[in-house]
Amino acid sequence: MTTPDQDHVIQRQFGAAAADYVTSPVHAGGADLARIAAIAAKIRPEHALDLGTGGGHVAYALAPHATRVTACDLSEAMLAVVADEAVRRGLPTIATLAASVGDLPMADAACDMVACRFSLHHWRDPAAGLAQARRVLRPGGPAVFVDVIAPAAPAADTHLQTVELLRDPSHVRDFTVREWQAMLAEAGFAITAIVPAQLRMDFAEWTARQRTPPVQAAAIRAVQALAPAEVAHHFAIEPDGSFTLDTVLIEAV
Repeated sequence: MTTPDQDHVIQRQFGAAAADYVTSPVHAGGADLARIAAIAAKIRPEHALDLGTGGGHVAYALAPHATRVTACDLSEAMLAVVADEAVRRGLPTIATLAASVGDLPMADAACDMVACRFSLHHWRDPAAGLAQARRVLRPGGPAVFVDVIAPAAPAADTHLQTVELLRDPSHVRDFTVREWQAMLAEAGFAITAIVPAQLRMDFAEWTARQRTPPVQAAAIRAVQALAPAEVAHHFAIEPDGSFTLDTVLIEAV
């Protein structure tokens, strides 16, 4: 039996769930999307890049303010859904690009703005992906990164990574804020703002969106039941398994 690499695991996971990410209320709205749109409205980019587009929500937010938007993702099935949704919404300036974030087929300084939302925790080589984001962004151009963040406390960090992986085998790691700061600095970005937030995850919807098998959903509930009080409190674990995640929006140039 051949074991798939990380890229194939991502494509397998998100190909089947592509349409669900377009309609997911967790992904379709939020203050972070509004902030990304506001930045784009201020600078009016000629070419904006949505890196790891998923259900395309960043691309849809950028499109009214950019001359053209590239929605980039590894999953061609996901991109097909985004292309259809862009047509449905009347956003002809959105084009899709199937590519690995670690090897973007774009020229240096090709983009005026880069945004990446809830994607980096799937990247097998975050350093390479961030270096590519920096390479294709023009000097001084804004970049916005949004993702779930890991707690600083080791026990809570371990809990988070465990339930994430049980739910979605394409998960690599939710990073701490300090890890984000170090990775962005290494890639050549200067951080201008860090905006923390929280996001409640409805357990039934969270597992259904990734088609988590019942045995793995049960394992997540078992891990939650074993969580020490401080971990259960940190994630505000509810009786039905729903919980709250910490997220961050990072602006950089």
